[in-house]
Amino acid sequence: MIMLRFPCPRPGVFRALLPSLLPLMLSGCITIGPSRLSHDQLDYSRALGEAEKHAMLLNIIRIRYADPPTFLDTTQVIAGYQLNRSVNGGFNAFPSGVGSYLFGSSTATLQESPTFTYQPETGQQYAENVIRPISPVVIMPLSLGGLPIDTLLRLTAQSIDGLSNVRALGAGPTGGGSVRFYLLLHDLRQLQVQGAMTIRISTDAPKATADQPPSGSANKPSGTQPEHAYLVLTATSDPALTTIQAEVRRLLHLDPHAEEAEIVYGPYPKVPGQIAILTRSMFAMLSQIAYEMEVPEEDVRATRTLPTISPVGIETRPDVVIHSGKSAPEHNYDEVRYRGRWYWISDDDFRSKLSFTMMQILAALAATSHSPGAVITIPAG
Repeated sequence: MIMLRFPCPRPGVFRALLPSLLPLMLSGCITIGPSRLSHDQLDYSRALGEAEKHAMLLNIIRIRYADPPTFLDTTQVIAGYQLNRSVNGGFNAFPSGVGSYLFGSSTATLQESPTFTYQPETGQQYAENVIRPISPVVIMPLSLGGLPIDTLLRLTAQSIDGLSNVRALGAGPTGGGSVRFYLLLHDLRQLQVQGAMTIRISTDAPKATADQPPSGSANKPSGTQPEHAYLVLTATSDPALTTIQAEVRRLLHLDPHAEEAEIVYGPYPKVPGQIAILTRSMFAMLSQIAYEMEVPEEDVRATRTLPTISPVGIETRPDVVIHSGKSAPEHNYDEVRYRGRWYWISDDDFRSKLSFTMMQILAALAATSHSPGAVITIPAG
């Protein structure tokens, strides 16, 4: 609010000063313009990201306790503002000998009322985004961006050429996992770090073999050829890396001199020279993390949940370590409350944070049938 008061002995002065005083009286009002765009964009982006983290962690915990997970899409965010302004003024004149003065005031109030629109995933959308396995052709290129291929495959692969990863509801405390599965992932990671392995993506049909003609459908329209992914073992003069490459070929049943092999979906390769990866759905990935997480022992004894799956072979810990307790420590990467207990991921656990971030990336990649991401509308005028 602005209040002006000053002597004005002659009434004619009011009419002369009024045009210049009104802008001054309104200058203290709050304005909405492009200056709010950067501030609001960052705030809403940060809030949406935190909400997605909380939702994923809560769904993992719900799955562990046999509660159905809930998946919501944020389809629209509208940052609504209402600006109310008012101005008034007057002139008081008194007889000769008593001072006259001009007065005025202005007020402005800004009210923010954002609107969020959510859409639950159901039906075909739920089947494609949550239940259907993600194609290896979609998953494998993530390693090209530097994501650890061993972590990526532990999260997404149920088996590779018959070598089995642990199962959320598998037999025994290890979930039926194969030690050789983890040895293979360890070798692939070593080759990735040293640049002796990469992934190649191509739209060209694989070469024909005596057992199978070239892949690709003659019914597909021109220009819509599917992509194919290949594991490439690059040439190296390092004897140690050459030995690791030979072991990878042996575990994958490849020719001892093979330089690359096509990656296909399935439990076993259809023809020699292929690498079959039986990938998981988002629900299976979340279930795997759920049954590796820490839960109160009394919940297991009371059969409110099943026992925790232990690491297999050379593994010493889960990909995402989730703690539980009656209270959560401060400064966590993420935390949620469920049935009177807190569950959290520590901020100083980089491996868990990276794996959890990869899960969110995979969830976005799995979303093949839904509306575009959240639309944020911010007034700028």
